[in-house]
Amino acid sequence: MLAPNPDKPALPPIACADCDDPRVEELVRDLLTRLADRWTLLTIEHLATGPMRFSRLRERLPGVSQKMLTQTLRQLERDGVLTRHVHPVVPPHVEYRLTPLGESLGEAICGLWQWVMAHGDAMETARQAFDQRLRETV
Repeated sequence: MLAPNPDKPALPPIACADCDDPRVEELVRDLLTRLADRWTLLTIEHLATGPMRFSRLRERLPGVSQKMLTQTLRQLERDGVLTRHVHPVVPPHVEYRLTPLGESLGEAICGLWQWVMAHGDAMETARQAFDQRLRETV
């Protein structure tokens, strides 16, 4: 589970009709921060297809460093989103897989992809219009 960080300053509440628990709000903020990084969502997406070794994951994430992928996997393991299984062979064979918690998170994240598919064109149009207005005022 995501642990609240006492060193972080308090932030304004998240808009949610049934959410008045500060602990839940902090967990949501932590999760959103984690998901907003460059590699977490892509890692979850790839593991949604099934268990994968570190090297295979790294191949599927062009540009990720070994250090960054290791940090991402460790944090997801800490949060209970995935498990790391070391097979007792030489050389070591380490495999990662989503937990049921990770699978449910993947399902929730899928909504973002669906939203983008439904509204991506409108968003691109809005961006282009904004950029055009900016160019006209400069």
